[in-house]
Amino acid sequence: MVFACFLFFHFLYCTIVKTAAANSGPTPIYRTLVDHYRQSILTQHYPPGAQIDSINEIIHRHGVSRETAKKVLQTLRDENLIVQKPGKGSFIADLGPPSDLWGVIVPYFSSQIEHLIHHLRRQMAPLDRRLELFLDYNNWQEEIRLVGSLINARYEAVIVVPTFDESQTAAFYKRLQTGKTLVTLINHTMTGSPFPYVIQSYDLGVHRAATYLLQRGCRSIGYIKNTTWPGHNMVQQVMQETFVNHIHQADPHCTCTIIDDLDSIDSKTFSPHQVSGFFCCDDMDAVRILGRLKDKNIPIPDQVALVSYGNTDLARFFTPAITSIDPHYAKMAALTTGIIDGYRQGADVSLDQYVLQPDLVVRET
Repeated sequence: MVFACFLFFHFLYCTIVKTAAANSGPTPIYRTLVDHYRQSILTQHYPPGAQIDSINEIIHRHGVSRETAKKVLQTLRDENLIVQKPGKGSFIADLGPPSDLWGVIVPYFSSQIEHLIHHLRRQMAPLDRRLELFLDYNNWQEEIRLVGSLINARYEAVIVVPTFDESQTAAFYKRLQTGKTLVTLINHTMTGSPFPYVIQSYDLGVHRAATYLLQRGCRSIGYIKNTTWPGHNMVQQVMQETFVNHIHQADPHCTCTIIDDLDSIDSKTFSPHQVSGFFCCDDMDAVRILGRLKDKNIPIPDQVALVSYGNTDLARFFTPAITSIDPHYAKMAALTTGIIDGYRQGADVSLDQYVLQPDLVVRET
């Protein structure tokens, strides 16, 4: 009886799976073409106002029927991506007046990003604007898709923390037409950006952290990388190179060990004879290091000194309070909000580009 029940339910399960697979089937060709044209519109390979392929051009270019070509254009029209003008053809919809939305696009989520967004919300509260967050997972293709989508959705402002390999997005930003939407970059960006930005000098912050650890008498320093997020992290690469070069130039006898993974640290690492100072790229990693030091009863900073980067609430309120590099996220948010508000008032903000100088805040570590 049990075996018979098993066979029945197994048959039922297989039938359901096969039915679902049959119903799902391959993606209809018109839907594939709609996705293709939508992506081209959002990334502005077809800029606003440009003429898009006609029915006949879609037929010849993609080898589809007239009915399929008509359905592609009808779907794009229904999504307000194109307008059809009788006797003239189909054109990319012009960008209309903006809404009251500001979008923030970030490559990853961290305590530093959370801190920055907190200050952005505080600064924009009096302006009666809404903030929406988007994550591109450090994928440059997703970044440009999101930027194009928010512009197409008439966001008033798009604030971008760029992905780590900005060379991939350079061509997109050069041809980008934003309409009434303001695109501004924050936290870091490549030199020569055509947009307003508020960024920090990571080099200076790292220099100040390295100098402090050397002044503390550290003869061996562990550099803790944050490898949680995938992709080529150009910002962290620059930070690492700057830190190592500064240590070697300032004190050739000091050793600097790059630690890619906190889980690879063993008991010997925490010996003051092994590592007498740590630099962490993120306050969260600093908290984890401190927890391990306290667990091994290693006095801080008597035997091991520590500096982190970010100066978030984690650094300020952890016990012991963490010596940290302050990138001035509150000021970064205030300047960014000021740029956008000035743009709303009709000011020319194209040359509003700021580079903030991080400072060292010495606390108990």
